[in-house]
Amino acid sequence: MERIKQAIEKDRSHYPRNDRLKSTTYRDPVPQNAWGHSQGDTDIDNINYTHSQVITLDEAILKKNRIVAHNKQDAMSMHFDLLRTLVLQKMEEKGWKTLAITSPTPESGKTLLSINLAMSIAQQPNRTAMLVDFDLRRPKIGTYLGLPMEHSLNDYLDGNLSLPQVLINPGMPRLVVLPTKNPIRNSSETLSTKKISDLIKELRSRYESRIIIFDLPPLLATDDSIALLPQIDCTLLVVANGMSTKQEIDDSLHLLPAENLVGTVLNKAEIGANSYYY
Repeated sequence: MERIKQAIEKDRSHYPRNDRLKSTTYRDPVPQNAWGHSQGDTDIDNINYTHSQVITLDEAILKKNRIVAHNKQDAMSMHFDLLRTLVLQKMEEKGWKTLAITSPTPESGKTLLSINLAMSIAQQPNRTAMLVDFDLRRPKIGTYLGLPMEHSLNDYLDGNLSLPQVLINPGMPRLVVLPTKNPIRNSSETLSTKKISDLIKELRSRYESRIIIFDLPPLLATDDSIALLPQIDCTLLVVANGMSTKQEIDDSLHLLPAENLVGTVLNKAEIGANSYYY
């Protein structure tokens, strides 16, 4: 992703350092439509919710967990907007709507990148975004966002609740989250079920404007991602600076079809005190 590095270094001179995350207050949409679009897919500026829970995110939790893309006053949000533009350009060229985000090994920052990228996409005026936690062994999206998660993907898979009932709108009008609360022991087998396949088809076909981001487990830790990737249009590989070996990166790239790889993101690379670039 040399283009990302060069563009970021060029743009950094135009953005002041801002080590403090300024508070952003969200206004909750007026509840109306269970699936999130009150007047059809063409009216994405007026999205309302009924069956899905609508909450207001806690700014202190977001700041603690380095979730910044929602706040344009934070200079770091620019990096995710740049990544968003590059990713969407590639996806639009191919007509892709579903994106898997994974890494070679754990602790690469893929979940935080997934959250920030989804928030950035949701701010595009012609796009909506859905973020799905398919890291069933170590689900983290709900925790990082501070979601209450009275209901989650676990309830849907158990057949206790319908899909709209386990979706959460985190106070951003064009973003919906499908969190997983509890780890699932037979995660690989679960991801290979017809119920998961039908779920992906349902999410894909629901709205033309929607980009769906799936946070998947690390490629080399389990076979979970390999079981699911054939059902997802494209993949973004997150590599943590100094954490994955060359062999691990090569092995991961070997597992990913080159024609479906959007790119590789270098994460946790220091460019200054208390700063990162992606």
